[in-house]
Amino acid sequence: MSTFLHAETCDTSGTSLFQEQTGGKVSTRNFLDRDGTINVDHGYVHEIDNFEFIDGVIDAMRELKEMGYALVLVTNQSGIARGKFTEAQFETLTEWMDWSLADRGVDLDGIYYCPHHPQGAVEEYRQTCDCRKPHPGMLISARDYLHIDMAASYMVGDKLEDMQAAAAADVGTKVLVRTGKPLTEEAEKAADWVLNSLAELPAAIKKQQK
Repeated sequence: MSTFLHAETCDTSGTSLFQEQTGGKVSTRNFLDRDGTINVDHGYVHEIDNFEFIDGVIDAMRELKEMGYALVLVTNQSGIARGKFTEAQFETLTEWMDWSLADRGVDLDGIYYCPHHPQGAVEEYRQTCDCRKPHPGMLISARDYLHIDMAASYMVGDKLEDMQAAAAADVGTKVLVRTGKPLTEEAEKAADWVLNSLAELPAAIKKQQK
């Protein structure tokens, strides 16, 4: 399981629940969106009973780790700002998800989330921040803390905002997947690769490296 680190106050750089130190060594990462990329996007998922891993993604994440890639989750969670669920509920679900992955041989190296929204119903989280994708704040925070080689890294997500955040953070390869919301033409144009699922990423990387 990932190291537990929780930022007590939210600011424009976002909040980190879990991150692993790298001892100053530059690393190659796969940045992963959550809803629609790792789990089925049922809309404001915040309960364990409603969290459903997408077929094949756990095996793919394990294979990516075996290939030497670290995994960092970067997720917008505007449901907190909108009052759909609390930050504590999100943290409980995230700990369960992290343990579930660890039990299957997948240790996440970092989990970053943005609880904000400019029109949020909860005043504490109602703000225009630098961490909510398409802004790159979460990726930049991970880069600086985890010493990430962005040009050699990948961003995997199901929305245009994921691709835009990756571009703004100079991530080398932007990967759009079809397992979330219907893809837009703009999102497809912004992506370097379009895959059916995160499950296809290990094979795609191996093909690229041949």
